[in-house]
Amino acid sequence: MMYVGMLWFDNDSKSGLNNRVERAAEYYQRKYGKTPNLCYVHPSMLPPAMSPGEGTAEINLDPLNTKGVQVRPLTTVLPNHFWIGVNPES
Repeated sequence: MMYVGMLWFDNDSKSGLNNRVERAAEYYQRKYGKTPNLCYVHPSMLPPAMSPGEGTAEINLDPLNTKGVQVRPLTTVLPNHFWIGVNPES
């Protein structure tokens, strides 16, 4: 669970979820000097094949980084918002 993070708004409907998370992660890294590994999004933003009950999707931002950023659904995050940060438990 992440308790502190950055809230990012991106309503670019032409970009996919991966691109939007990448932009948020790049900004987070520039601003805070840490690579984020967790991002919460509204369940409606997940790909249709992944229902909210299925857990997490993982987006690999860096080919050398096997962990990437875990994208998890959270109903309290508004659509087009990304709550991104570092999960202290990973």
